[in-house]
Amino acid sequence: MTAPIPREIPDLPAIPRPPRLLPAPVPATAVMAPLHRPVTAAFRLLTALAALAGVALELLLGPPSRIVSYFGVQAGLLLAVVMLLSASRAWRARRPLPSALTGAALLYALISALVYHLLLAHTTPPFSMPGAASPPGRWHAQWTALQLLHTLAPAAALLDWLLLTPRARLHVRQATTWLLYPLAYLIFTLSRAALLPPSNPSRYLYPFLDATTHGYRDTLANALLLGLAMYALAILLIALDHTRPTPARHRL
Repeated sequence: MTAPIPREIPDLPAIPRPPRLLPAPVPATAVMAPLHRPVTAAFRLLTALAALAGVALELLLGPPSRIVSYFGVQAGLLLAVVMLLSASRAWRARRPLPSALTGAALLYALISALVYHLLLAHTTPPFSMPGAASPPGRWHAQWTALQLLHTLAPAAALLDWLLLTPRARLHVRQATTWLLYPLAYLIFTLSRAALLPPSNPSRYLYPFLDATTHGYRDTLANALLLGLAMYALAILLIALDHTRPTPARHRL
């Protein structure tokens, strides 16, 4: 026997509003299939070759142990490796390299270019390279190596980032991590100078890090100013990465 049907049906509770959709924690680039991008691969290959050519010329013109100790040469080698790997991934339609790595390579290349053109490219103050009486002649081997390392390769890396790399991949937390390598380089170059005899002309690789001329206090002050400038440049790159237009997604 069934229960009697009530004459009045109680009010049903109100249906809650649909839940608000939260932004997806995974970026769209992580779920979209990578494309075969031959033009991008070719551009990155040429960028890597420019950096490698600059490093090779420098190695032909000076002692390898001294040449590979320069920050600009190390930055050029890192840029070349990153661009070669990025070119391979663009050609084979693979996921891009982590932004922490590509951002670091771009930052160090830009730092090297700015330091060279603003501080080292002249024999007049504020600084000049040790032992340089005059700037290298145009189109000579030394001038060509410097232009490849400090002008052409960094400019190509910047264009690749602006025109061929998806936006919003860099993060503020990466800026502090990127400064670990310049800090390690500072320790390396001062330790290297302490181990070399004072008569060695290449004891200090950069004039603003010459503790014999400026003293350790002024040298560390110069390093601190450069470190702050590097951090500001890293923050600027990250801010631009989140405001610049998105490169068109097509088969470049």
